[in-house]
Amino acid sequence: MERIDVRPAVGRYEDFYEVVGVKKPGGKGCWCMAYRDSRVAQEDRPGYMRDLCAGEPGPGVLVYVDDVVAGWCSIAPRSTYRRLMNTRTIPFVDDRDAWVAVCFVVRASYRKRGLMHHLLAGAVEHARAHGAEVVEGYPVDAGAERVDVISGYVGTVRMFEAAGFERAAETGGVSGGRRRWVMRRELTGEGREPARDGSPPGAPAG
Repeated sequence: MERIDVRPAVGRYEDFYEVVGVKKPGGKGCWCMAYRDSRVAQEDRPGYMRDLCAGEPGPGVLVYVDDVVAGWCSIAPRSTYRRLMNTRTIPFVDDRDAWVAVCFVVRASYRKRGLMHHLLAGAVEHARAHGAEVVEGYPVDAGAERVDVISGYVGTVRMFEAAGFERAAETGGVSGGRRRWVMRRELTGEGREPARDGSPPGAPAG
């Protein structure tokens, strides 16, 4: 039975690079900077993310299958995402600085194993460990339909609901033509959920 676990990106820049980094010489890519600060030049993005991975709380979490890195979730306070602080499409629910899971990436050879569920559960626990009161995400409302990789990088409402999130507000944003929602999970007063069958705390079965 394969072992799946989620770890903070702190001290694991090389693993972050393996999942998100642009490996083609001279190639361009997001480097998970679209929400943080898209003004950062391409050549400066690796160093920017290396610095974030060098100290707490780090820029997100990584999922591993039998100790091989398989995916990534960006999770950090909303105040650290320049795009989210200036957006006109994603509302602020209240004045708390919610931690936000904005992006999920799973390597091609590890897809269709439910790893995004593990990433979200691990992201929630990472936020909790750093004092978060509430966690948000802005996934697409796709119902039971399958979402393509490009549109689904934000996750789905169904996935967030399975992790204990609730709809808090409709956004003005879309992904793949589908409406996105503000999904919230309050952490204040919650206990740490026990792991089941090797899953991270809070992960749905399967």
